[in-house]
This record gives sequence, structure tokens and C-alpha cells, in this order.
Amino acid sequence: MIKDVLQQMQALAQAAGGPNPAREAGAAPAGGFAAELQRSLARVSNAQEAANLKAQAFELGEPGVALNDVMIDMQKASIAFQTTIQVRNRLVAAYQEIASMPV
Repeated sequence: MIKDVLQQMQALAQAAGGPNPAREAGAAPAGGFAAELQRSLARVSNAQEAANLKAQAFELGEPGVALNDVMIDMQKASIAFQTTIQVRNRLVAAYQEIASMPV
């Protein structure tokens, strides 16, 4: 589920960026909306991964990992993911609205 949504968001980010020969040639990606969307997706993914790793560490009984830290990190990752879903929904709605406009 999460990976499917992230893949859809990444596809949307690539579509928003359009063809970019410099990016395909291995040059640094240009700034703009698509690049910021990619960075945001990476941050959400990193937050989820960090929360999962901390939860696993707690389950294994590693010292220095408190339950409240695990719960806070899980909530942060959940909120970040829910926000990403809402952004995607608004982008899709905006795209559909623009696509339905008469030319």
C-alpha cells in the first residue's frame, strides 16, 4: 500500500518535471516543483524507515531505545505519510480540473 502510493507520487513528480535531457545525461537535477516533490517523498520514506528501525530495536530489547521515542517516531511518520496522501489527492484533483477545462 505505502509503496504503491509512493510510486504513484514519484511518477507524478516525474511527469510534472517533464523531459529533461540534462537529468538523463547524469547532471544534477534542476530545482522546481518536481525536485521538491522528490525531496519530500524521500523525507517521508526516510522517516518511515527510521521509525521502523527504532521499533525493531525496541522489540529486540536494545538499550537506550524507549517506548515513548518509538511511539513518537511512528506518529511522525504516520502524519508525514497522511500529509503526502492529501497533497497527492489535491494534485490529482487539480489535474482533473485542468484537464476538464475547455480549450
